[in-house]
Amino acid sequence: MPADATAHPTPSLHAREIVRGAYDTHVHVAPDVMRRRIDDVGLARRFAEVGMAGFVLKSHYVPTAERAEVVRGVVPGVDALGALTLNGSVGGLNPVAVEIAGRQGARIVWLPTVDCANERASRAALAPGTPVPMWAALQDELAEQGIVAPAIEVLDDDGAIVPDLIAVLTVIAKHGMVLATGHLSGPEIVKAVDAAAGAGVRDIIVTHPEFTSQQLDVATQRHLAGRGALLERCFTTPYTGKVSWDLVFEHIRAVGPEHSILSSDLGQPFNPPVEDGLALLADRLLGAGFTDDEVHTMAVTNTRRLARPGNLPATS
Repeated sequence: MPADATAHPTPSLHAREIVRGAYDTHVHVAPDVMRRRIDDVGLARRFAEVGMAGFVLKSHYVPTAERAEVVRGVVPGVDALGALTLNGSVGGLNPVAVEIAGRQGARIVWLPTVDCANERASRAALAPGTPVPMWAALQDELAEQGIVAPAIEVLDDDGAIVPDLIAVLTVIAKHGMVLATGHLSGPEIVKAVDAAAGAGVRDIIVTHPEFTSQQLDVATQRHLAGRGALLERCFTTPYTGKVSWDLVFEHIRAVGPEHSILSSDLGQPFNPPVEDGLALLADRLLGAGFTDDEVHTMAVTNTRRLARPGNLPATS
């Protein structure tokens, strides 16, 4: 699919207004180790134009807090925030990496994604020819070179949380950062969220629970919401055909909009512009019967609370 914006749907003005003031807590933009649609400074300028408050820079491979600080200086009206994903390139479940990220102001720490044992098993089980994310090609190249990281386990052979994860959660809690569950399996997510709550982590995101390597059922999602976690509804998961739109709508209704956040997961050159993601998702939700207030809660109220707790009004 071409990167030309005219090849993609355009958000309605009404949807733009509903998501005004929101943060997109999950974007993949340049600079990166793979081709992206736009760079971080360019995205900040586009966010300013459409009235979005900010975004969290996600990389599967490198910390982004330093980048975010530079972007804030170049485009001061948009709140770019850094993050860390605990894959092999930063040492996996590495509390030192989390401590440094916390001191640099990183907002979100993702548990392993491309290198977690569950993602490796899920990819191995895919039927030949199944579309895979862009990072899968890089993972395959690393494997061919014999330098792919070992699969990262978060549970031991007895099903207990490994000590390294406890150490990571302790640092996340100390710095008041947000924990995101990455590409763990359902049972791993439940245990990780329970452990995080026990370690004093206040803000938790369940990363795209409808994604192919998660596929969390409603009962599990309700349990996690009861523990205070927010369920992340990513635009790309249904947009790219990984699940149906109806399934996402069903899950939001069953768990409750107040327990969900909207994000785009955009930045791929063949997908819509990143700054359109939340508004396009809002249009889909409105078309499915969700109210303006429900969409605003998921897109604006909940993302602002996660982005800068205590420093921003609930709505804008």
